[in-house]
Amino acid sequence: MNELLGKIAAVVVGASGGLAVGGGMVAFLIVLDIVPRLAQMTRAFGRVHLFEGAMVAGVLFWTFADFLDVRAALPAVATAVVGAFVGCFIGMLAGALTEVLNVLPIMAKRLGLGKFIIWLLMAMVLGKVAGSLFEWIVYRA
Repeated sequence: MNELLGKIAAVVVGASGGLAVGGGMVAFLIVLDIVPRLAQMTRAFGRVHLFEGAMVAGVLFWTFADFLDVRAALPAVATAVVGAFVGCFIGMLAGALTEVLNVLPIMAKRLGLGKFIIWLLMAMVLGKVAGSLFEWIVYRA
């Protein structure tokens, strides 16, 4: 019985974490207009739907690859090419983010949490620390 409760708790915690991260990412990308800003920076306004489709396809692909424990033994050159593409994407995303530096205050204001901003920051920091410690202690031991 305890084993079943442990598995249910793991499912609830995992789903909650996934929903929190997914919700934050969606809020980040949509509410702050990151994708349109990324299209503006790359002068590809007509391809915004391709950017969005690529993000959705990438999320779905890598989610299934993670669930199915897919492994790919790539040569060093292919790994470097994939790394370059990932680096370009992260760099462009970071460039778009610099255009909207006040991410957290804007989100807190829109959600009506302006007076609780310090608690929001502390919850994020402590959650990150607790999650990291949990992974290092439990899963790496």
